[in-house]
Amino acid sequence: MRKLIGLIPILIPPIAQAGAQIYEPLSASTRTVLQRAVSDQAISHFITLPEAESKVWLVTMSGRLKGRMPDHNEREDFLTTVHYEATRAGLDPQLVLSIIHVESGFRKYAISTAGARGYMQIMPFWVDTIGSKDHNLFHLRVNLRYGCTILRHYLDIEKGDYFRTLGRYNGSLGQATYPELVFNAWNKYWRHPATQEVAQH
Repeated sequence: MRKLIGLIPILIPPIAQAGAQIYEPLSASTRTVLQRAVSDQAISHFITLPEAESKVWLVTMSGRLKGRMPDHNEREDFLTTVHYEATRAGLDPQLVLSIIHVESGFRKYAISTAGARGYMQIMPFWVDTIGSKDHNLFHLRVNLRYGCTILRHYLDIEKGDYFRTLGRYNGSLGQATYPELVFNAWNKYWRHPATQEVAQH
């Protein structure tokens, strides 16, 4: 589990002991696709679940997250955004929650020793590569939009191999430690019936 050094949250952002995405040159076409992905307008709602199921999911996940994010409104906004951004990118929301669990411990202003920022620990070079100068990586929706877009990009590169995708996301491709941490978090804290098969990969 990644350790977070709890400093004064208002004055100094906590430091996340997480790995970091490694800069890799992108083809012009890939860069364009990713730029479009991060710039699309965001809408906070459940885009795949019927209303009854979305309420069950939200209540269930909210109960699990309450200890780490006590404020109800903040927690609901966070979870709704996670579900929207993950689903929009074709990812399982439980995977994204598990990554956030390991990467930042759900700390909005976490900064790693490598300089990665926010919930999903995004390296600042991504803003220069596929974003714009006004993108704040500590903003909830911006951070999750980047994180899910990058994760989807890596999953496509690795042809659906979650083990290698997670290693690439963390900058530790080929090593087992980080993928195992994410899968353990998935199975222990964030398992959901629809994701059991993927979580065991």
